[in-house]
Amino acid sequence: MTYDRLVCANCAAPVSEGRCPVCRANRERLQQENLFAGLNPMTLIALLAVLIAAVALLAHQTA
Repeated sequence: MTYDRLVCANCAAPVSEGRCPVCRANRERLQQENLFAGLNPMTLIALLAVLIAAVALLAHQTA
């Protein structure tokens, strides 16, 4: 999950802005927890497409 869409229950601001200590703590926790937390879904889809294309090319060359 990306934290850019999360809203803080403490200050009602987006967590990505880090307006209060609770936001900043949760933002840091999410960044440490998930390596891909800062990536948007379109970037992840593009990376997945490149990976699938690489596997398909490798399978085609070995066959």
